[in-house]
Amino acid sequence: MWDWQYTLSFMPDLMKALITTISATLVGFLLAVVLGLPLVLGRRSNFKPLALLTTGFIEFFRSTPLLAQIYFIFYVFPKYGISFSPFAAGVIALGLHYATYLSEVYRSGIESIPKGQWEAAAALNFSRIRTWVSIIIPQAIPPVVPVMGNYLIGMFKDTPILSAITLVEILQTAKIIGAHSFRYLEPITMVGILFLLLSYISSVGVRKLELRLNQRY
Repeated sequence: MWDWQYTLSFMPDLMKALITTISATLVGFLLAVVLGLPLVLGRRSNFKPLALLTTGFIEFFRSTPLLAQIYFIFYVFPKYGISFSPFAAGVIALGLHYATYLSEVYRSGIESIPKGQWEAAAALNFSRIRTWVSIIIPQAIPPVVPVMGNYLIGMFKDTPILSAITLVEILQTAKIIGAHSFRYLEPITMVGILFLLLSYISSVGVRKLELRLNQRY
C-alpha cells in the first residue's frame, strides 16, 4: 500500500537530486546548442578536409552509445592527464552527443531557406557574416525549435545514465532511498511523476517559444 508519510520523508532528498538533474540537462543542452552550429558550418564548408573531419566527428558520436562516451570521458581521459568531475564529464558527454544531432537539425533549417535569399544577400553586397546573422539564421531557427525542444526533453530523460559515473541524480537517489527501506514503489513512482511534469512543462515552454519566434519573424 502507498505510504504518504514515507513519501513525504524522502521528498526533500528527491528534490535536491532533481536540481542536479535539471542543472545537468540545461548546461548540457546549452553546450549542444552552441556546438551544433559550428559543426553544421564545418560540414558545409568548401574546405574538404574540414568537411570530412566534421562529418566523421558527427557520425562517430551519433553511431556510438552515449553510455560508452560517458565512460570514455570519465574513465579514459584521466589516463592521459585530463580529469573531470562526474558532473562535468556527464555534461560534456551529453553536450557533445546531442550537438551532433542538433547540427543535423540546424542543417535541415538552413537547407530549407530558398536559394533566392542567398542571391538577394549577394546582390545587396552583404558580407558572409551579415548574410548568416541577418537573413539565414533568423529564418532557419524558428521552424526547427520544436525538434530542438524534443531533444531537450530527450536529454532530460537521459540524465539517469550519468549515475554510471557516480553522479547522484534523481533516479539514482530514488534507488538509494528504496535500498535503505526496501520500499521502491513510492520513490520510483515519484521520480516518474516528476519526469512527466517537467517534460510537460518543457514542451509547453517550447511551444510558446515557437509561437513567439514565428510572430517575430
